[in-house]
Amino acid sequence: MIEILAVFLPLVGAALAGVIVFMPQADKHKQHKMDTLAQWITCTGLVLSAICAIILFKDVALDGNARVTELFTWIDSGSLEVSWALRVDQLTSVMMIVVTGVSAMVHIYSCGYMHHDKSIPRFMSYLSLFTYFMLMLITSDNLVQLFFGWEGVGLASYLLIGFWYDRPSANSAAIKAFVVNRVGDFGFALGIFATFMLFDTVNLDTIFEAVPGKADATLNVFGGEFHALTVCCLLLFVGAMGKSAQLGLHTWLPDAMEGPTPVSALIHAATMVTAGIFMVARLSPMFEYSEVALTVVTIVGASTCIFAATIGCVQNDIKRVIAYSTCSQLGYMFFACGVSAYSAGIFHLMTHGFFKALLFLGAGSVIHAMSDEQDMRKMGGIWKHIKVTYILMWIGSLALAGIPPFAGFYSKDIVLEAAWGAHTGVGQYAFWLGITAAFLTAFYSWRLLIMTFHGTPRADETTMAHVHESPMVMVLPLVVLAAGACLAGVLAYDLMVGHHMAEFWGKSIVVLEHHKAMENAHHVPLWVKLLPLVVGVAGIAMAYVFYMFAPGIPGAIAARFQGIYQFLLNKWYFDELYDKVFVKPSFYLGRNLWKTGDGTLIDGLGPDGVSAAVKNIARRASALQTGYLYHYAFAMLAGIVVLVTWYLLTKAG
Repeated sequence: MIEILAVFLPLVGAALAGVIVFMPQADKHKQHKMDTLAQWITCTGLVLSAICAIILFKDVALDGNARVTELFTWIDSGSLEVSWALRVDQLTSVMMIVVTGVSAMVHIYSCGYMHHDKSIPRFMSYLSLFTYFMLMLITSDNLVQLFFGWEGVGLASYLLIGFWYDRPSANSAAIKAFVVNRVGDFGFALGIFATFMLFDTVNLDTIFEAVPGKADATLNVFGGEFHALTVCCLLLFVGAMGKSAQLGLHTWLPDAMEGPTPVSALIHAATMVTAGIFMVARLSPMFEYSEVALTVVTIVGASTCIFAATIGCVQNDIKRVIAYSTCSQLGYMFFACGVSAYSAGIFHLMTHGFFKALLFLGAGSVIHAMSDEQDMRKMGGIWKHIKVTYILMWIGSLALAGIPPFAGFYSKDIVLEAAWGAHTGVGQYAFWLGITAAFLTAFYSWRLLIMTFHGTPRADETTMAHVHESPMVMVLPLVVLAAGACLAGVLAYDLMVGHHMAEFWGKSIVVLEHHKAMENAHHVPLWVKLLPLVVGVAGIAMAYVFYMFAPGIPGAIAARFQGIYQFLLNKWYFDELYDKVFVKPSFYLGRNLWKTGDGTLIDGLGPDGVSAAVKNIARRASALQTGYLYHYAFAMLAGIVVLVTWYLLTKAG
């Protein structure tokens, strides 16, 4: 019963807030009451859901009472049987803590941040709906139900990114997110079809039990025989690349910043982008039997990790810096899963959820204080005016940079140690790129802090005069998230990746005996353990030199290496490449199909052609109707002559 409440309370809140949206517009006083009611309903639903998640965590993860609660039969067609069921095991319980906890804080924070918006009930309804779909995803007991939640978070992200639909940039960003994710989801759907073909079921437990027997099975794809589990896993991973914004399908993530800041926090910390990580960990019994799939996951994750970190170093929009940071951290999680350190990947997902939500909402407080300004080049010197936000942003940045004793230190380090401990070529590739990204992460985190809070104020006097601390309804969620950023690592380390790891995760994560990355992670050389901290401190030191002690250096470097700077500033030109290869040809093809195919051929020869012919005939016939009597008399006489002539000729014949 408790899991039903945890999952469906956000849906109830979303539905009730949605009813308020469609109520007749009242005067300002009554509308304010309706807005407040929508906020209370949705926030209460999420707080209660978070409490249920905590109870479930104790019951399931700590006491070992994993279970599946079947609600009803959803699909029963031949061999395809799909039940609507809630699967609550150790992996689910950890994810539920992150999703409901962060979402509850985002809901409460939104009450202050969206205070002046004209569509508060609609926004709160969308937020709760987003959370519900993510909860459906992580509690799914079969691939079809997983796909329902998967597509649901995609829909909710579209609605939230384009929430301010009167802005063309928001509409474009929402469409971009939706289309790019459809590319990934097409692969994900094919992966589900292939899995059903292989196992004749979509039920997770049945699939997992049958996997060892299918270890050597093959599938015929495009006329060739391929390892079946590799085909399934790679197709499913394409979906994960889209949802979790991995290299190649990442382009939607930075543009998602067009939505309100609470949306950014929810997408980047607790919902959508973590779905891909969760899916790979959930399907670990399948991925473990495909070395090729694990290798691909590792390479893509490590490449994304360094790619996004390089771009984050030169971005000037405060939210985009944090967005690329998310993209980079997701790379860490993926390459952890790729070396079979799924527990380390989920551990980093959990800690990252707290400190990344803290950073995004902290950035929202900065934007709120700076009268909606997001360009860090127009900030500076504001730390004295918003001291609480400043301290909380420091905590989030320390956790992100992996400085002890904050959460990121424990989770990022175990990911890197597992990559080293894999003792494989791709493991080394991931480790060294991860170390480089750790240096860049610390650098751009302190670049953000220094440009935003320190130095000479670069905003105009009017803006500076209005800089103020956020209201308590926005500050308190930040404090809760800061507590998670401080304590989540040290409290959960032993359970999730330490000595009690196997006992804690139980059967929710499967790792084959010959994959010893996690076992070896605890026995790596001392320099491997210290290196992430050393490069983190070095990155922070370099940021101080570049942006506080010698602020002329960044400009000089950018001028000296203009090509590299522009390459990074323009995000490796992925958008331009896709625009040239995919977008413009698609528009060209679509326009020609519209103008030539539809307009000229179909309409021209079809409805438009017929109507034009009828019109032409009618016009010509109407020309005979002159209205003059002698014209009609002449026509009658001519007709009589023709008839008489015809008659005489036929008689003569």
